[in-house]
Amino acid sequence: MNILFRGGRVFTAQGGFAESVLVRDGVIAAVGAERELAAQAPRHETVDLDGGLLTPGFTDAHMHPVQAGLERAGCDLAELYGLEEYLGAVRSHADAHPDQEWITGGGWDMSAFPGGLPRREQLGFLDRPVYLIQRDHHAAWVNDRALERAGITRDTPDPADGRIERDPDGTPTGVLHEGAMDLVGLLTPRPTAADLDAALMDAQAHLFTLGITGWQDAIVGSYAGSQDQLPAYLSAARSGRLRARVVGALWWDRARGLDQIDDLLERRASAEGLDRFAATSVKIMQDGITENFTAATLEPYCRCGGTGLSYVDPVKLKEYVRELDRLGFQVHVHAIGERAVREALDGFAGTDPANRHHIAHLQIIEPSDVPRFAELGVTANLQPLWATHHLQMDELTLPFLGEPRSSWQYPFADLLRHGTRFCAGSDWPVSNADPLQGMHVAVNRTEPGGSMHAGYPTAQTPFLPGQRIDLATVMTAYTAGSAWINRSPAGVIEPGRPADLVVLDRDPFTLPDGEIWTTRVRMT
Repeated sequence: MNILFRGGRVFTAQGGFAESVLVRDGVIAAVGAERELAAQAPRHETVDLDGGLLTPGFTDAHMHPVQAGLERAGCDLAELYGLEEYLGAVRSHADAHPDQEWITGGGWDMSAFPGGLPRREQLGFLDRPVYLIQRDHHAAWVNDRALERAGITRDTPDPADGRIERDPDGTPTGVLHEGAMDLVGLLTPRPTAADLDAALMDAQAHLFTLGITGWQDAIVGSYAGSQDQLPAYLSAARSGRLRARVVGALWWDRARGLDQIDDLLERRASAEGLDRFAATSVKIMQDGITENFTAATLEPYCRCGGTGLSYVDPVKLKEYVRELDRLGFQVHVHAIGERAVREALDGFAGTDPANRHHIAHLQIIEPSDVPRFAELGVTANLQPLWATHHLQMDELTLPFLGEPRSSWQYPFADLLRHGTRFCAGSDWPVSNADPLQGMHVAVNRTEPGGSMHAGYPTAQTPFLPGQRIDLATVMTAYTAGSAWINRSPAGVIEPGRPADLVVLDRDPFTLPDGEIWTTRVRMT
């Protein structure tokens, strides 16, 4: 079958544009002038771009689709905001599911609560235990029944990689940070294989509507009470139901060391030979987040002191990364604070750039570390949607970072000037999966006009505007850059590549920068 795409522009993700694309049997056959391509295939179907833009399918380099699908099926708070809306959704879910032993779900926003912290009493109207994961997936909100089930009291010690939020007398408040989430999370009902499969299929369908045709699942394993997703991916890939091109980043258990290498090798081997799924990456979470002071910083946080947590000892991190690199694994590191970013870069020193290692989030980078990404061949995995004056940034981050550290955040332009390779992702369901919203922020450093906090007073004040990057650069990150990280054959428009393509309803390159967010996917 021949399909001719015409009537708009084509973004090739190779530094330029074209007029038309001819696809033959699911593969890009030719790129060029419409008349010439039509002559190559006298019998063809036509897709009229109608003035829109044809791009490669987007690849999200850091997301959690199975967890997102589970949350969408549970008590889903992701599209809501504020205590009353959250409690209304919890009540409605509980009323609709009277036989559920636990109420589980998530998506609450820290900025909706004083100091970023909900309380157990707010969920006291339920006679069942409640476990609701924060939107960032770095904390959980629980009620008294859940604390009782877990045996958590004022005498319960904090785990090494987490914290139980407490009142001055030591009484747990109902928020569990990082590793402390497992104290309750592991007691919640385990999703069945059918639940995980349904979550993956629901997530895939949703992502296709956003033009996302591939992704890297940033945690494939058991973390924060979640179930291992590997069996779901293997089943979907073997049956042909997984149509996206996916890499699973196998979870590095920070309670273990090199003894887990054999397990990782076995898990990688289980996916060998599959067309749409590979388990070739390993995810190491090096720190937490700034809002709860678990991001690893070089200097203490303002007002509260402390320098956050390095979840993996930096000396051991180097040892682990070198061994994974030797075995041909890609290493995918979560690093938010400037100390964690430095520890990750130190860990990558001397590794093979051919393994395509990358650091995700990199919210704060001490300026002397910015050139090291390009020097070491480490890709910067951007989550652009966070680089704005949103409520969480202005009320829970900036007051505790201080200067000059606040000005070191999301330095996309500085990284670009030093020749850093980019990929990009959303961290969905932590934030909106729509790549076009992320592109808008990367270009403008302001909230997209249709976002939840667009009415916030400083939402349209550019956040560190000197770190803006152009649309072509960030769109390339979401296409060619992220496909490269995944070793996907898609991601660019050239002959011989798979025709994983997206039709946008308008050409965002012709819009004012402030209107990029209005672009929608018309066809995937």
